[in-house]
Amino acid sequence: MEFHHLPVLLNECLDALAVRPGGTYLDCTLGGGGHSSEILKRLDGGRLFGIDRDAEAIAAASARLSGLNPGAEFVAVHGNFHDARALLAARGVDRLDGVLIDLGVSSHQLDERSRGFSYHDDAPLDMRMDASQPLSAREIVNEWSEDELTRVLRDYGEEKWARQIARVICDRRPIETTSQLVDVIDAAIPKKLRAKDGSHPARRTFQALRIAVNDELDPLAPALRDLVSLLVPGGRIAVIAFHSLEDRIVKNCFRDLADPCTCPKNLPVCVCGRKPVLRLLTRKPVTASDAELAENPRARSAMLRAGEKLEGGTWLDARGWDKVKGS
Repeated sequence: MEFHHLPVLLNECLDALAVRPGGTYLDCTLGGGGHSSEILKRLDGGRLFGIDRDAEAIAAASARLSGLNPGAEFVAVHGNFHDARALLAARGVDRLDGVLIDLGVSSHQLDERSRGFSYHDDAPLDMRMDASQPLSAREIVNEWSEDELTRVLRDYGEEKWARQIARVICDRRPIETTSQLVDVIDAAIPKKLRAKDGSHPARRTFQALRIAVNDELDPLAPALRDLVSLLVPGGRIAVIAFHSLEDRIVKNCFRDLADPCTCPKNLPVCVCGRKPVLRLLTRKPVTASDAELAENPRARSAMLRAGEKLEGGTWLDARGWDKVKGS
């Protein structure tokens, strides 16, 4: 099956990044290369690095993008963007002009039945973005305790029927396929009490399991801070989230970098000395236009936030707040 991915909020991302022809850019979630191809076209003497944990995406994007623009360099990197600093350092890169992160599952991953991401198809329970990693949805569903499953469904899926679904999962083990799991969820949630918005009753459970399998949330804020630290002054970062848990992390991280001051609000002047690292380019998330939604309904939940690196800010790292001038 050909690897494809419709780039969500493409024009909005390009506007946010304001690509500099000679700059160095990073697409943290390469996928099918939809966003990357348009960034690459705008480079002249610049470089674009694309990271993806999915080996199929790396192979497909490399074939698609290599040679697309002879005036620019493209490098595909197999790995997790949470490790972007180390992955780039290994390639001699310590400064970026722009960063793009599309946190969604690619169209290919959803449409490829064998990957087990979709609740619409019957497939083995999997949901791994990196097929080489050991943990899959099958292990979580069949081996984790009722309390652990309840926590995952509640915290990562915001599922109000988490306990009931976890109990029925444990009662009906082994569960080997996505269809079996959908049947379990169907049995656990009373039909008369389901969401009235027409959303599939399995949506939250599948989201929660995917997040747990791929460890998507806990490393996100540290990764965002790492990526902003790599930006040159004036460099841009754009992040697309697809559900409230991701968007909340992005929003809070950007807010803390844009307003790090901890002084009481009633003080007339700042005495903590912490200076902003980021200028917010989006006060509220940018969403898809009606025209895009008509072409790509999967864009309906996409939320874009963007920021610009400031010079002379105060940096928050693992040790606490450190003043860093001109970084």
